[in-house]
Amino acid sequence: MENSLDNLLAPALRQSVEDNLGKVTLNKIEQRLMEKHGLGVVQAIKEFSKLDSVLQEFFGAGAHGLESRFVQNIIKIEKSKKESENWVILKDQSLSKIILDSFADPEKKVMMEAVMDQPLALSAILDKCQISQVSGHDKLTHLVDNGLLVPVFDTENENTPKYQTPFSNVKMDIEKKSMVVKIQLQKISMQQSALLQVIQ
Repeated sequence: MENSLDNLLAPALRQSVEDNLGKVTLNKIEQRLMEKHGLGVVQAIKEFSKLDSVLQEFFGAGAHGLESRFVQNIIKIEKSKKESENWVILKDQSLSKIILDSFADPEKKVMMEAVMDQPLALSAILDKCQISQVSGHDKLTHLVDNGLLVPVFDTENENTPKYQTPFSNVKMDIEKKSMVVKIQLQKISMQQSALLQVIQ
């Protein structure tokens, strides 16, 4: 099952795999993923068990160590005594840029803020944020595609999703002349992320 945090991290993780293993090995892994599961690397990252199975074919017991290195190249967990106060530091600048660009867009920002505490249907988000249908739909699609909003389906109305952010808080700091973005995840996002399980 896909997870919004894993969706957000997938493109950067693909680059981390290429940086660590090289383009030739990445192409061989991608070819095997296509043969075995009909998936490219980015989609397999979103369904991490499938990528894991192929990496184990290639690297055996060493696959877990590689997976951990791939993930640690792009994020770091800042742990606290209170689990609810754990932060994910985005080490990859392309990930930080996605968050920064989305918060710099006033409509995307207000849409994310509207659903940090509780999921809402698209119509409720647009009403609450006073955004037009056309603009709101395009921005929602962008936020979902980049893992900044996740559709949540309830049992009563499975055809109409509600949307929620995977994070409950975001911090942006400048450290050593570069932007550092930290996200505090919703508990469910943290528990369901296959990538976070790799480094914990």
